[in-house]
Amino acid sequence: MKNEHRAMTECAAEAARIARGVDPGRLAGPTPCAEWDLRGLVNHWVLYSSHGLEHRALRKPLPDELTACDFTADADWAEQYAAQLDRAVAAWADPAAWEGEIDLGGSAMPAKEIALMLIEELVLHGWDVARATGQEVRLSQESAAFVLRAVESNAEIYRQYQGFADPVDRPATATTLELALAASGRDPQWTA
Repeated sequence: MKNEHRAMTECAAEAARIARGVDPGRLAGPTPCAEWDLRGLVNHWVLYSSHGLEHRALRKPLPDELTACDFTADADWAEQYAAQLDRAVAAWADPAAWEGEIDLGGSAMPAKEIALMLIEELVLHGWDVARATGQEVRLSQESAAFVLRAVESNAEIYRQYQGFADPVDRPATATTLELALAASGRDPQWTA
């Protein structure tokens, strides 16, 4: 749990930094996720990687009003997101959060697996937001390797539910994060 929580903490801090770098004038722009413009992607990212992260740790369902919320409608959404990420990371600081299973509304999974999937969501969609806004993701080698392992262990099930596209070619000089992106079906060279 200690290593996982350390990776979660670093990835959350990086997501908050990326969010603060989003120019509101770009919210209608394209993203690596073809089905979403930047506003739609940010709303999905904020919902699941901060509110979802905390609610899963606390074993609470997401309230309906959150699932329909346009977080970007608030001018200070990035600061609210950063504060929510802090609450989520704090909820996972409790060793009990990592134990047992978490009900996903009809099926349950081990809490540790849910946490890994949410960290993966935090970073992959963080990269999507960063690329759409001309930013870079900065993670330690340790956290990037953690994300790569999470992507590789979940890729096939994500593909079954159209969460990931088919893997893309990996550049010969790919970084660990680029390997994770390629394994998730993202083109590490994508630009807006």
